[in-house]
Parts: sequence; structure tokens; C-alpha cells
Amino acid sequence: MEMKQVSDNCFAVLNEKNRVCDANSGFINRGGGVLIDTQSDLAHARRMIEMLGAVWPAMPKRILITHEDGDHVWGNQLFPGAEIIAHRSVPERMKHVADPEETHKLMAGVRNDTTRAALKEMHPGVVALGQQLLEDYDLEGVELVMPTTLFDARYDLDLDGLEVQMIYVGPCHSLGDAIVYVPRERVLFAGDAIFQQCTPMGWVGSYEKWFQCLDLIARLDPEVIIPGHGPICGAEGAVKMKEYLQYIRDESKKCYEAGLTSLEASKRIELGPYAEWRAPGRLYMNVERAYREFRNEPLDAPWNAPGTFDAIYEIVKERGLEVEY
Repeated sequence: MEMKQVSDNCFAVLNEKNRVCDANSGFINRGGGVLIDTQSDLAHARRMIEMLGAVWPAMPKRILITHEDGDHVWGNQLFPGAEIIAHRSVPERMKHVADPEETHKLMAGVRNDTTRAALKEMHPGVVALGQQLLEDYDLEGVELVMPTTLFDARYDLDLDGLEVQMIYVGPCHSLGDAIVYVPRERVLFAGDAIFQQCTPMGWVGSYEKWFQCLDLIARLDPEVIIPGHGPICGAEGAVKMKEYLQYIRDESKKCYEAGLTSLEASKRIELGPYAEWRAPGRLYMNVERAYREFRNEPLDAPWNAPGTFDAIYEIVKERGLEVEY
């Protein structure tokens, strides 16, 4: 983990491995201090707090949550008394997708030799995911702390004269997606609306909504973007994300019309310049999302998580790639 100052008042906290749960956070050192997202476990959140101590003398007054996924909210409990601001959909979604106990049980099962062997027979992808998480994360003691202030379309902050805009852009990656923009400093905290140098994946939403979000980011023309995952970029990061998603949707359409399943398509679609991105097997989730749209299924249709992780595992094994999530 490292912290970088990206403008007069804005900082990025980055997890360099750039795999699942390696989420980025942000900080604005005005108006009592504003933190964007709280990391994936208590150890990472505490390390972030230690880093922020070099640029801010107290705990932040406000926390802005970009969406409901656990890797962006599992440090919330370390900021007692802070106002936690998120889109109106986030609290209910957190109950369903950010329950730390579920992931904690998975990691405990994978840590145990007997249960790991039994689980691997049924779900090798789940075991691979659990083993990867155990390298860096520990969800022991994590409690789910909900947002205290909710908004609909937009929430504006005045930080001692510095304007900060929190804009709802979902559902694209997930239902509660919001971006945080600091116009005067041209800094944008994108949450998981943008991934950099790793394969994006979306849980709830549509390609069209994601395109609209990325077009909005491009129009705002930020000088600096802190993505939800991956290194800092500029406005070109939104363009590259859209190009990737358009490519996968177009290739998925060809495969769908040819009668291939989403798993078969994911094994066949050429990765091209995206082969160097981390976790290329996540391609499956983007192909499956396209297939759901072609079948006119609901945007919030639930995912079979074990089946999804097993599919990613099967795809990278067949392609001869490293198994990572």
C-alpha cells in the first residue's frame, strides 16, 4: 500500500497488487477531512489511517462510499462518529453482497486442510480465490457499518470553499455506483466505475449505463483519476475502459449469435492488448453480462458466485494463464 498526493488537497491510497480486494481509497484534506472508501479489512484500514496521519492530524469527519462491495466498506468500523455518505441503494445492497462473515467462512474453510480438499473437488475456483485472499487479507473482527447519510442523484460538499461533487452513476459496475469529483483540482475518484491494468467486472447494471458513466467522466475531463482498482490515470482511463467493454460486448454478440455459451465464448474471444491486464479470466463476467442483456434478463439477476469463480478458473487453465482473481 502506498499514498500519493495528486493535487493540492487530494491524495490517493493505492494497493499495488491490483487483484480482487486490492481496492484504492482517496482522501481530501479540507473541511474536517474526507475519506473515499475504507479498504478491505481492518489491517489495511489501519495502515491507511497511519499513512493519512502524515497529512491530517485527526480522523476524517466524513466518509464517501463509492458503492456497496465489501472491499470498499470493510474498514468503516474504524471511523466511529464519522458521517458515512452513500447512494440510497447502498445499505440494503451491503446486507446482501458485503456480509464479511460469508467471506470469512470461505477463507477459514480454505485454510483447513480437510475442508479445502473437499471444497476443491466441488469448486476449484472458489478454493483458488480463497487461497489468494489468504495471502493478504483477514476478515476476523470485521463488522458491517452502514452509511448514515443517503442521497439520490447528487450530493455536494463545501469543504471550506473547496467544492466536492458526489454523483450517482449506477448501475454500471454495481447498483450504488457513485463518483467523487473535485472540479477546482480536476481530480476524480472513480470507485469501480474504472479499473486500470486489470480486467474489470460488473455485478449489477448494464453496458449502456457503464458507457454513459464513462462518457460523463470523459466530459468532466479530469486531470487525475483514482480508479477503484489499479494505478492512477487521466481521462484516457475512461476511454480505455469503454474501448474494452465495447470490444467484449461486440465479440460476445458474435459468439451468442453463433450459439456458443458464455463459457465457450470466454475461452474463444481473443484478449489482444488486454492479455497483459491482471486477472484476465474475469472476462467471463463481462461476457455473461452481455449474454444476459441479449436474453433480456433483469439487470439485477443474481450471480451464482461459486459457479462464476469456477468458470474463471476453468477459462484461465484452458488458456494456460496464471490463476488469479
